[in-house]
Amino acid sequence: MGERIVYLDHAATTAVRREVLEAMLPYFADNYGNPSSIYSLGREAKKAIEDSREKAAAAIGANAREIYFTGSGSEADNWAIKAIADANREKGKHIITSAIEHHAVLNSCHYLENIGYKVTYLPVDGNGLVSVNDVKASIRKDTTLITVMYANNEIGTIQPIAEIGQVAREKGIIFHTDAVQAIGNIPIDVEKTNIDALSMSGHKFYGPKGTGALFVRKGIKIPSFIHGGGQERGRRASTENVPGIVGFGIAIEKASLEVDSYNAKLLRLRDRTIDQVLSNIPFTRLNGDRTKRLPGNVNISFDFIEGESLLLMLDMKNIAASSGSACTSGSLDPSHVLLSIGLPHETAHGSLRLTFGRENTDADVDYLMEVLPGLVARLREMSPLYENKVSKLN
Repeated sequence: MGERIVYLDHAATTAVRREVLEAMLPYFADNYGNPSSIYSLGREAKKAIEDSREKAAAAIGANAREIYFTGSGSEADNWAIKAIADANREKGKHIITSAIEHHAVLNSCHYLENIGYKVTYLPVDGNGLVSVNDVKASIRKDTTLITVMYANNEIGTIQPIAEIGQVAREKGIIFHTDAVQAIGNIPIDVEKTNIDALSMSGHKFYGPKGTGALFVRKGIKIPSFIHGGGQERGRRASTENVPGIVGFGIAIEKASLEVDSYNAKLLRLRDRTIDQVLSNIPFTRLNGDRTKRLPGNVNISFDFIEGESLLLMLDMKNIAASSGSACTSGSLDPSHVLLSIGLPHETAHGSLRLTFGRENTDADVDYLMEVLPGLVARLREMSPLYENKVSKLN
């Protein structure tokens, strides 16, 4: 494979597409006007932002006036949860979410708990799925917000979003979903899925880092999160990141147009990898639902090894992978997602997340399978637990 990096961590971030970068470049040095200015340079920048807003809306079946640009998916999550909770505090202070949300959602909920809100954290089954019946059973008279992620960033499980949204709609409760991992990977229609608010992040679908957006359905009251000027129709102050927003727009448009062909490729690579790992390496298990999962997500636990050691050894072989969320990679604690689906601590520590993208090929899977079994075997040779297990089997 030479020095080429086999990049299998697209859930963490993606490379900016060449056409996205080229579209962004003029707005750094040529079309550099402030969108709030009334002269031509400013008007050109403003038009570029509105063009991207149209693209973002079209990608999810929304209206352009329902799209607000942010600095990240985490900001969009924070804004949606905290602001919607605040706007509806007179109606009630109860929120429903799941135990396997991204920390941008969980920590926003923890913040609200500290100032007097009540939060129900729904459990998930062994595949990471939220039960719609559990959602129904958790609703109270003072429930004002349900927030459940569209697809999990670690195990790839896709939630029954339309059904949860329908429950929320029937009860008059606002429904928000963190769709950061879903946008660009699966088709999304906010009308068909009964979504009231949706968060997205540009760098997950080959756009630039530092860009995000929040969809808020018309009629949903949501106060400003950043105070200052009147940008984003008075709801998010600060001079807009025009190059980033332009890149976001091109990236989401491309991702939306190519989603079917992209899915077909990723599904093939994903399923081939899962089948080969489970059949060629003993004492392994797939984490997440086998079919209700993102097309490029593979998350497998290996008994008797430590995941971080495996990642370092893969890196020495020029394979970039992950053991879970990139946001918590510095933590020594096992994944809250893997613990929530019932894995014991020692098994959760031995997880490997492989997420495929545009540039991956069958040759990458071939190389992975050439390398991975030997690395796992080498790590297990150092484990007394593995030695005991093998001796008992013999």
